[in-house]
Amino acid sequence: MRLLSMENLPFVRNFLTSALLVFALIFAHMSQGQAEEATASFFNSKETASTNLKPFKKWNEALDRFSKEKAENGKGDCKSTTLNKCHYDNWMKYLTKQKGKDKMTLINEINSRMNQAKYISDNNNWGQNDFWATPGEFMAKFGDCEDYAIIKYMSLRLLGFKEDEVRVVAVKDLNLKVGHAILVAFVDGKTFVLDNQIKQVVEAKTIRHYQPVFSISNKTWWRHRV
Repeated sequence: MRLLSMENLPFVRNFLTSALLVFALIFAHMSQGQAEEATASFFNSKETASTNLKPFKKWNEALDRFSKEKAENGKGDCKSTTLNKCHYDNWMKYLTKQKGKDKMTLINEINSRMNQAKYISDNNNWGQNDFWATPGEFMAKFGDCEDYAIIKYMSLRLLGFKEDEVRVVAVKDLNLKVGHAILVAFVDGKTFVLDNQIKQVVEAKTIRHYQPVFSISNKTWWRHRV
């Protein structure tokens, strides 16, 4: 993926795979380690936090692969669809140019830039029903909705957003009756949605057709109930 020189690509509607939705529903009913009392959350839900991330295998694997990308990527051209150091370095150069901007400018910039990437299903990309890609893998081969959310999450974390300011969120689209994944960012007491199905960043309170199932960050996950 040529992150700094991507041409505008047509908007492509994407859905989270059925496997991810099943995964989310299972863990929505799990007993939780270190659970806290439910509190009001976005999309008119109530959330309960847990620091037990062991069940979230795909998320943990993506984080582990991401931590190794810079050291392990080999030489290669950024036009290649095989992950190499050029993809990672291009992403880092892009992020360096964004440093110092205010948080609202950053979430709008990151959302707009990453939404230009081409949607490709996990089956076509990886031969799997559900694969959570790292930013490097996304830049090399693009991806589907949770992959957009992950690269936005990692980008904002590297740009200074704290652990409690961004989350990847698995939702049910109540209009289309499918699963989907987005990113939420908390800025100045407001919750903003970064969604590859919506061109602009919008406040969560303006969206009524998403029902959150779980949200997750590096150290915590939240079960959501309406």
